[in-house]
Amino acid sequence: MENGSPDPWIAPDKLYHVLFCLCLTIVFSLSAYRTRYPFLRRHSVGIGSVASLIAGAAKEAADQLGIFPSSGASAKDAVADLVGVLIAASVLSCRRTGKRPQLDSAQAGLVSMV
Repeated sequence: MENGSPDPWIAPDKLYHVLFCLCLTIVFSLSAYRTRYPFLRRHSVGIGSVASLIAGAAKEAADQLGIFPSSGASAKDAVADLVGVLIAASVLSCRRTGKRPQLDSAQAGLVSMV
């Protein structure tokens, strides 16, 4: 980022960063949740969050290198990325904890004597 170039906290660019990382976290998390591997399913929210943060950091690195037409990397953009990831991870975690395992109809009427 150039010195003297304003980088306001409230700007469309920051909203794009939040939405981008929010969507990436949801997509990566749901992709990990739908695999056949139990480890990935158990940790899908964390995997989605880390993958999204890596994508956000790569975008900031590309901005700094001048690959995209931008004024360079910004710490405020990184914070906006983190906010998007935290919102998505919170929603996904709440959604997962709200689900209760369903009992089979055969198991519902049985009483365990253990």
